[in-house]
Amino acid sequence: MNTPADKTRPLNGKVALVAGATRGAGRGIATALGEAGAIVYCTGRTTGDHRSEYDRPETIEETAELVGAAGGIGVAVAVDHLEPDQVETLTRRIDDEHGRLDVLVNDIWGGEGMYAWDTPLWEHDLAKGLRMLRLALDTHLITSHFALPLLIRRPGGLVVEMTDGTREYNDVNYRNPVFYDLAKHAVLRLAFSQGTELAPHGCTAVALTPGWLRSEMMLEAMGVSEENWRDGANPHFAAISESPRFVGRAVAALVADPEVGRRNGGSFSSGGLAQEYGFTDVDGSRPDCWRYLVEVQDAGLAPDATGYR
Repeated sequence: MNTPADKTRPLNGKVALVAGATRGAGRGIATALGEAGAIVYCTGRTTGDHRSEYDRPETIEETAELVGAAGGIGVAVAVDHLEPDQVETLTRRIDDEHGRLDVLVNDIWGGEGMYAWDTPLWEHDLAKGLRMLRLALDTHLITSHFALPLLIRRPGGLVVEMTDGTREYNDVNYRNPVFYDLAKHAVLRLAFSQGTELAPHGCTAVALTPGWLRSEMMLEAMGVSEENWRDGANPHFAAISESPRFVGRAVAALVADPEVGRRNGGSFSSGGLAQEYGFTDVDGSRPDCWRYLVEVQDAGLAPDATGYR
């Protein structure tokens, strides 16, 4: 029987790999899993000694510290997920240290700056577009290739493929440019494909999207911080944006759900799952961004989050 202490840490003993945990959604997911008591391997390319091509200050060591401060155990491991040898070494380490993997979150992206808005395929920088696809897709495939044999050892394992947009939204909306559109659609399909292969092992794969995320990069673009995000330059951002912890709590809720298998191969949003599981963002709200985008922003209505958070 669970004790009250167990209920406050429903993921005690669970081992998670958040691939791409340096910043943004990955950092929020790692922290929320720690909040629920998990052991979280936090991987990425930016450490205290090395920066990725983003050349930003956030590090995987900082993320691991946030996991620990939230109540879990954070383990920072420098990994370039385009390098199979590095990913294989990582999974062997997890196997040696725990003999199991309960959760794989494929959050690797790295594509910012690789695409140009409103630029047709024939005018787009080809090298940048192809590099973006490698960062967005090859990294996920390489990571799953090595991590899934560990995950399927026990029934109940979960793979979360992070993307931008639900299947429902992306099927009818062009996510320009072509390279970005393809990357985000492909990850949705990857969740479905992996779910089909994982089902006989009693494991599950889903695709998950945050809403308008208050990542470090987005806050800078809006000229605000997490403390005054409502003053952001875009009024829709000020109305409906969410912290990275919100989508992290969506992942934690999925992991804790004993019937998560019913979602196998599906596509979900942080806001939609919050309505079902009852978790909130750090401010106590439940922003339902994708419904807002369709019904308010895309409909050309004035910013108003009433009924959406």
